[in-house]
Order: sequence, then structure tokens, then C-alpha cells
Amino acid sequence: MFNRLLCLALLPIALAGCQSANPYVASSRPLPPAPPQAATTFDASAYPAPTRDYGRYRSWAWRDGRLPRGSANSDPGQMAQMVAESLDQQGLRPARSGQPDLLVSADLRTERRTRQVRDYDSYDPYYNRPYGGVGYGGYRDGYGAYGSVPIVRTYQVDASVVHIELFDARDGQAVWSASAETSVGGQSLRDRENALRQTVQKALSGYPPR
Repeated sequence: MFNRLLCLALLPIALAGCQSANPYVASSRPLPPAPPQAATTFDASAYPAPTRDYGRYRSWAWRDGRLPRGSANSDPGQMAQMVAESLDQQGLRPARSGQPDLLVSADLRTERRTRQVRDYDSYDPYYNRPYGGVGYGGYRDGYGAYGSVPIVRTYQVDASVVHIELFDARDGQAVWSASAETSVGGQSLRDRENALRQTVQKALSGYPPR
């Protein structure tokens, strides 16, 4: 009972405190004036890049008139024909007259690749011979621990790397690029040509980006 009376007595004091003036006053300084060049300068970084319309690209030509660089397994003319055929499959035609929509740059180079293969052989650590060998005295007595031990084999191969890059002919900006590769060696001339053609097609299979 006493506590209730005490709360009722303190209630007017609490309400009076809530109605008192706030001692904190908000204040702010005016923003500094914009520099004079702000009225004529466009900040492209403040806006997202516009979506590129790849549907308007219909024709193409070699950038700077340069054919693709060949390699020991392919001459530039052969490489140029493969790229032209693959571009045609993507709906891009060589420009006959006037300015093309795209400029194409392509090159072929040979690079060394390191490969690793893991072989799992059953192995007997007691007798230091593969599982199934003959043990002490000419007979396997069943003792010892046997398991599979991985053997890592490392070797190097040569790979033909095709790199293709497309540029907008109006502003020169790169709009798309891709690379693909295939191994060389141990193949006939016809097999290497077919593998290279498939590699070019693979590089251009992602155009236009989706």
C-alpha cells in the first residue's frame, strides 16, 4: 500500500520532467557550393553501366586489318578461316562495305601445361612389393598390413590456346572475349586441324553472353 502511494506521489514530478524543454538544439552547417566544373562534368562511376545490346552487332572485320597469328601447327590463313566460320555460326557476317559493327582480334599460341595422374597400387609395406607377391619362404603367411598407396605421376603437355576478343567498332571498347584450348601432340595433321576447329567453336560458343 505504501509503495502505491509513493508511486502516485512521484507521478506528477515525472510528468513535469517530460514536459520540460529539451536542452539539446539541432544545428547544421550549409553544404559548400559545388565546384564550377560539376555543371559540365559527367561522373560515369556514379551510374551503372548501360546494358549492351548485342543484337545490333551484325557484321565484323579484322581489327587493324590483322589476321590471327598462327603457330607451328596452323598458318594465319587457316586460323582466319576457322574464326570466320565460327563467327558465321553465331550470326555474324563479314562486313562487305562501310563500317563494321565489330572488330575481331584472334591469336593462337602454344603453352606448356603440367598434368598429374594418381595411380593407386596395392602395396605390402612389410615386403616392399605389390600386393599378391610371395612372402617369406615362398609363401604368404597372412601377416602384415596391406593398403592402397597413391603414386603421383607428373608430366607436361603442349596445349594450343585460342584467344578471341571482340571490340565495338564505334568506340573501340572491348565487348567480349573468351579462350579455349586443346592438347597437341600424338595426332595427325588432320586430327590437329579438327581439334583446332573445335577449339575455335568452343571459344565462340559463349557469344553472345546470356
